[in-house]
Amino acid sequence: MPVPRAEAPPDLGPFGPRFDLFLHHLRIERGLAGNTVDSYAIDLRAYLAFLHQRGLIGFSQITEATVREHLSTLSDHGLGARSLARHLSAIKTLHRHLIEEDELSRDPAREVRPPKLPIRLPVWLSLPEVDALLAAPDIATPRGLRDRAMLELMYACGLRVSELCMLRLGDVRTDPGLVRVFGKGSKERLVPVGRSALTHLERYLQGGRASLIAGRDSSYLFVGLRRPRVARGGFWRDVQRWALKAGIRKAVSPHKLRHSFATHLLERGADLRAVQAMLGHASIGTTQIYTHVDRTHLKEAHRRFHPRG
Repeated sequence: MPVPRAEAPPDLGPFGPRFDLFLHHLRIERGLAGNTVDSYAIDLRAYLAFLHQRGLIGFSQITEATVREHLSTLSDHGLGARSLARHLSAIKTLHRHLIEEDELSRDPAREVRPPKLPIRLPVWLSLPEVDALLAAPDIATPRGLRDRAMLELMYACGLRVSELCMLRLGDVRTDPGLVRVFGKGSKERLVPVGRSALTHLERYLQGGRASLIAGRDSSYLFVGLRRPRVARGGFWRDVQRWALKAGIRKAVSPHKLRHSFATHLLERGADLRAVQAMLGHASIGTTQIYTHVDRTHLKEAHRRFHPRG
């Protein structure tokens, strides 16, 4: 059976060289992560191909109507509000860069507003569910020690799965109880870590890591059976396996532990700005989604316990 050919990238015409330079700018000058640059590339490749198909030969010919037509075309092809907002954000980022490079005098997309997004409340785990999940790994085995330490650290610090898997041995400072994390855009932050996570981390370092690494060299904190570090996909599957063992019926992913971290802190009165700093959100608006969760929690408590609820 013949192997199907990969679809050729769209022709960008005169915009191709500038596209390559912009991706280089994102990688080298702005230091964005590879996944982020790839996301920009996908969205902007579609945009620049659209400009070329419309017969434009330079960025100065772009108008607000051009941008709106592109977004309308994407919508006709089935893209939802969230994807359209992401495309528009990438376009505006490119335009701002071109203005800085004196290749555009103004942003033609400046007055284009993203579609209104529905509020999607994050799904989180209850405290009993978190306790059951964290207790699921068999800590009598090296792999169980590692997975328990990873789950504990992820919940204690609200880490993204990529941040957790990329931690190095020197990133956890046990004496002050802090973890140094490199988040999106390689931005560094320090996050407090509690006693339980530190205890299980110490057990893993003393009784599990050496067995897993089996004499190989690795500077990563959490090592795989045959890899220098645990892969994101592998840990995602591990979390699902432990959730099944813990008897949790809802779909569980590593990111739900991050949601649980933020939700449980706010339910107990943590300051929103402090939670923002610990999560590594660039904007307080991103963190504010958890205030909706908190209000939902309060409304449910009122309904359940008020005599006339």
